[in-house]
Amino acid sequence: MPANRTARARGPWSRALLLTVLLSATALLAPQAAALQSSSQGGEPTATVQVDAEAAASPPGPGPESESTSEPAPALVADTDEGAADAWLPDGKQVRGRFDFTFDRVISQLAGLVANLPLLLAAIAIIALATWISGFVSRRLHLLRLRTDNPYMNGLIRNVVRTVIVLCGVLIALDLLNATALVTAVLGSAGVVGLVLGFAFKDIAENYIAGILLSLRQPFAPGDLVVIDGNEGRVVALHSRTTMLMTLDGNELRLPNALVFKAIILNYSRNPRRRFDFTIAMDPAQSIRHAQSLALEQICTIDGVLADPGPSWTVQEYSPAGIVLRFFGWVDQRHSDLGKVRSESIRLVKGAFARAGIEPPRTVYHLRMAREAADDGPAAHHEPTHAADADTSVNRDIDEQLAQAQEAAEAGTNLLEPGSAP
Repeated sequence: MPANRTARARGPWSRALLLTVLLSATALLAPQAAALQSSSQGGEPTATVQVDAEAAASPPGPGPESESTSEPAPALVADTDEGAADAWLPDGKQVRGRFDFTFDRVISQLAGLVANLPLLLAAIAIIALATWISGFVSRRLHLLRLRTDNPYMNGLIRNVVRTVIVLCGVLIALDLLNATALVTAVLGSAGVVGLVLGFAFKDIAENYIAGILLSLRQPFAPGDLVVIDGNEGRVVALHSRTTMLMTLDGNELRLPNALVFKAIILNYSRNPRRRFDFTIAMDPAQSIRHAQSLALEQICTIDGVLADPGPSWTVQEYSPAGIVLRFFGWVDQRHSDLGKVRSESIRLVKGAFARAGIEPPRTVYHLRMAREAADDGPAAHHEPTHAADADTSVNRDIDEQLAQAQEAAEAGTNLLEPGSAP
């Protein structure tokens, strides 16, 4: 841990020092480069080739004398080529002049650096002070009343404050070195560079902005059981570009923030009450009323099943192959595990049905050749002919939870309320 803190503390200082040296060196070399460019605009002397005028002007004569005088022509051409080749090579004076010019430039640069050394040291001191102040202020955001309850936003605000203070120090240092024109040039090219980087890193920027919006909206909290785009797991953390989940299998899952922001999120943990259900099939010859009363009685005895709202049931399907009953129950996820309570409910209802003689659907058809005696097998329960005790009222199980959610949403703008402005 101390090594990590040292590395984090050393990073801003090294970057600030490197930025100061580069900017100050650029400011010092800019006038010298301009002078060098102006001095290099003059032309260089070129050598000329002198040709023997007499040999060139003498016309060829008739007879053998003219043939003898025309023989040295190839030698003259060779001398001309050698002279042209020598004209491209600088002589000793030119080489010495260039070395002297280079030496003078180096001496002038060193002299300028020594003359501006106090300003350079002052600029480095200003940037170092700005870096220290930025770290001091960013660690004490509560003094500026910028601290929030969101750790992600705290880190973002801390980085913004640190960057602004360091940039102010760099601008002051450049103004001290009379290099403010460099800032104008950088800002002028920043638009083009930003456009290019925006297209190149579009996905990264999209995930980063989505992370900021998720941090502001907070659709989930660490430890919540959620389903995001078909991926189920518990929320571990929200980073700048990804959302980390831990699946129920114990695997780490990272989802891009842009996908999380646009996906449908099902949060099981936001409401502590959660309903479970299961189905049981029975033979069509059995009594539905007797089966449901027996099953609800067993479900109510389980530790973890809430009494308000209490267990309920429905007939899901009735066919010659059997009757399918569906039972519901509620648990408090802060104290009970939904899967365990559901499993215990199925076990108790199955045992109660077996003891009461409620058989599952028969998969084999029996052909009865004669009527069986009335005392053979358990007595069948017949359905009552009256509906006096039948419950057909509106289901009010989630009314209380819905009212609490609506009260919590009243602090913001509910676009579903009449008269709400979009």
